[in-house]
Amino acid sequence: MSDTAIDAPAEDAPAVTLSGMQIMLIAVACGTLAANLYYAQPLVDMIGPSIGLGNAAEGLIVTATQVGYAIGLIFLVPLGDFFESRRLILLSMLTNVIAILGMVMTSGATSFFVAMFLVGATSTAAQMLVPLAATLTPHHKRGTVVGRVMSGLLTGILLARPIASFLADHIGWRGVFILSAGFIVLIGLALMRVLPQKQPEARSSYLALIGSLGRLVRDEPVLRRRAFYHAMMFAAFSMFWTGAPLLLLSPAYGFSSTQVALFALAGALGVFSAPLAGWLADRGHGYLASLGAQSAVFVAFLAAYFGNASLGLLILAAILLDLGVQANMVVSQREIFALHPAIRNRLNAVYMATFFAGGAVGSALVSPIIHYFGWHAFAILGMAFPAVAVVAFLLIEKRG
Repeated sequence: MSDTAIDAPAEDAPAVTLSGMQIMLIAVACGTLAANLYYAQPLVDMIGPSIGLGNAAEGLIVTATQVGYAIGLIFLVPLGDFFESRRLILLSMLTNVIAILGMVMTSGATSFFVAMFLVGATSTAAQMLVPLAATLTPHHKRGTVVGRVMSGLLTGILLARPIASFLADHIGWRGVFILSAGFIVLIGLALMRVLPQKQPEARSSYLALIGSLGRLVRDEPVLRRRAFYHAMMFAAFSMFWTGAPLLLLSPAYGFSSTQVALFALAGALGVFSAPLAGWLADRGHGYLASLGAQSAVFVAFLAAYFGNASLGLLILAAILLDLGVQANMVVSQREIFALHPAIRNRLNAVYMATFFAGGAVGSALVSPIIHYFGWHAFAILGMAFPAVAVVAFLLIEKRG
């Protein structure tokens, strides 16, 4: 791949480095923005009737944010190579707040989906913060700092569902998103005071930057493979966490939103698989870590098949699913970021856009599958996604 194609300047030592307080604030901001994508998952049965949406279309509520996020990764995140990063991040966060407020004020399905799409697109400010933190960190500390920031992002993803379920019982789904908007305003004001400026280094136009994303897909087989594997994982992830609350809230279990929140805490165990997967990959066991992670997601849906009759198996499914998905993501990112250190922003944009598109497909399938074919068909389809990933991995990847 030529330098012209990727427009990748060499890395220099950062003129400004981040303090511990700045790193913590960036981590909190990433988690808060990423949580916007998941608040709606346990609330679709509350949101749907309030905007006149039928049961079979409720899964599209989650899909709208994920599609918006994927589009934002492709068309907004590369702007960090073209405009001053601090200003771009703060502007994206402000637009995010406006989109959230527009969403909670609407009562029509069309305007709601437009607002949800914009919420997802502007939540990609989190993926502008991660490479900024990496750029403002010396090479010998970069892994530690990026790990702390990603831990914040992962914590936001894992806690979003239980927080939304718990709060919705008391303040409704609109109250959940209003609180999110208020918190983003506070974090944005804090970032305005402490976030250093980072001037862009791109030597080409914005259109050239966007064009280079396609060339990365064409020229980087590792990126293509890893993005495909995790798209399968994330489709299964989105399916489960959109479908499981519908089952728990149905007459089969009759859970309240607060009880669904407690169930969702089982997924928080997934945070422990990330450092273990990274440790295994660093020691040359990335093949086994990936295969184990993908297999765990398959076993999760095998357990979920019986989840309509056994709460214990449904909890086991939630634990295995999040452990597998998070582990697979960490190993994949390690492989991808090793390709071209100078263009990690764009590598990350392509990778994340691809697997979020997979998640959008998974979410969109939930409501019609459950509505027309039932829970067992849902679980069988969920097993199909990791099965495809495992087969492709065994056929393509070389052990060791």
